[in-house]
Amino acid sequence: LVERSTITFNADISACAKGAVLTTALQLLRNMAQNRVETNTITYSSVVSACETDGVWELALQLLRELGGNRVERDPITFSAAISSCGKVGLWKPALQLLLDMADDRL
Repeated sequence: LVERSTITFNADISACAKGAVLTTALQLLRNMAQNRVETNTITYSSVVSACETDGVWELALQLLRELGGNRVERDPITFSAAISSCGKVGLWKPALQLLLDMADDRL
């Protein structure tokens, strides 16, 4: 039996993002919280990337907002995935706001 860690969850979530399996990525994120496994920037970047792949821009923005509340730093990769998610559905205003937020965060 393999003990679940941040690294193993992140690997699974990343695979879900690449395979466009958003529901499983979200379930894994919930499992991390339930099992009190620490999340990090990689965790959220992977889930936001899964949102991008599925074109679920609202959830991508929500997850980006959650980062600060979970004391996880936002980074250019996470912002980029959220911006791409907005771009896929033609929403330039939220994408522009994310660019401004990146400047505010000095990224």
